[in-house]
Amino acid sequence: MIGTKARTKGRWLRWILALLLLLLALLGKGYWNATRDPIVHRATLSVKNWPAGEPPLKVLLLSDTHVAGPDMPPERLARIVADLNRLKPDLVLIAGDLISEKRLSTRIYTPDQVTAPLHGFKARLGTVVALGNHDHWFDPTAIEVGLRKGGITVLKNEAIERGPLVIGGGGEDFSGHDDVPPAFSAVDLLAAKPRVLVTHNPDIVPDMPSSVAAVFAGHTHCGQIVLPLYGPVTYVSRYGDRFGCGAIEDKGQPVFVGAGLGTSVLPLRYGAHPDVWLVTLKP
Repeated sequence: MIGTKARTKGRWLRWILALLLLLLALLGKGYWNATRDPIVHRATLSVKNWPAGEPPLKVLLLSDTHVAGPDMPPERLARIVADLNRLKPDLVLIAGDLISEKRLSTRIYTPDQVTAPLHGFKARLGTVVALGNHDHWFDPTAIEVGLRKGGITVLKNEAIERGPLVIGGGGEDFSGHDDVPPAFSAVDLLAAKPRVLVTHNPDIVPDMPSSVAAVFAGHTHCGQIVLPLYGPVTYVSRYGDRFGCGAIEDKGQPVFVGAGLGTSVLPLRYGAHPDVWLVTLKP
């Protein structure tokens, strides 16, 4: 009888140990996924009213860098920026959420530490940023100051001209900083050129009063944690999977939604690899 109890207890201990090892393996795989180099997705988009004689333009979209320990220290982001410069983009668009204050962070960095790696981009038409909800929740003024130290332009419901493009910066929808009419009023003043929009949250798209050549966004992380048979845990979008991930054609409006580079809430990724988009705009 005593021997039977001992064998039963031994089996239970082996099962518990096996489950713990499986859990550790799953967590390790999720962290490894989160810290891998980003996939570079490529697309080509024909644009109406392209100025005569202007060559095609390579636009690099990245988002959700979420600089914080353990998975995205500034050193890792600086290395990624150096790698992305090899793609020789003409223009870099960053769709917000530069910082992270997730509860499981091992370190929260200062706005200057968060933004300094982005100063390394060398695109001939510069780097343009639309802030995200985490940036607004943390310290948007300090983050903006850190970006401008490196010559990076921050758009807040306004527009600028860069090369053959008019670039509008849509405010952040999730944190309530979007204001579509002013953004499009600014864009429309410069409507002789092709127009694009960079915004953190793609949920702004249905509220746009007119179409643009392309919308560049992030926020969804492409789900970040995508479970077998179930799919993404959440896209954090009131439109569900409508603007969930990738190259989207929404009622004729081209939208590019990146998975981002960093993580939110948990430093883990499953089924949603870090990525960037290199989109070539041409006549």
